[in-house]
Amino acid sequence: MLKNKNSDDTIDSLLESKPAKSYSIVAKIFHWGFVLVFVYGISKQVDDLKQLADNSLLRFEMAFAAVFLLMLLARLIYMKKTQTSALPSNTSHLQKGAAKTVHYGMYVCLASISISGILIGTLYWANIKSGFVIEAVISVHEFSFTVIYGLIAIHIIAALYHRFLQDGVWNSMVPFWKEQSKLD
Repeated sequence: MLKNKNSDDTIDSLLESKPAKSYSIVAKIFHWGFVLVFVYGISKQVDDLKQLADNSLLRFEMAFAAVFLLMLLARLIYMKKTQTSALPSNTSHLQKGAAKTVHYGMYVCLASISISGILIGTLYWANIKSGFVIEAVISVHEFSFTVIYGLIAIHIIAALYHRFLQDGVWNSMVPFWKEQSKLD
């Protein structure tokens, strides 16, 4: 019988890997809270620039974007200062780099969505309702949404991949459909 050395190495590296650590309750609240706030923001989004003629809606949208941006900054600072990756120690550098790129990409897109939304509201308030400047800012806003949807899809697919691997990454952030880690 022929043995596949690569298969043995993979199994050995899985057994030697430290189990994924769990994120703190604050990190989980930030994560799942952002999911809820983002979904809420999408459900209440402005469909037509003319809707901003309603001053109460304009103020709400501007305040929502500003609070969202502050929450995003607080989350970034908290995560950078207190949390480390839940990826197992034997995760490839390529996969770690991809995970970091997706996470930072989501931060950039969410910040871009908030900042461009504030700029759109400010321009509209300043009676700049058409022209190159507002159209450019709207394009950035829309592009950021397109990119964030793709990054969220990659993030969810990666989470499901780790759920399938049963390497503990899923359990580190997700409070349901718990896995029995291969490393336990």
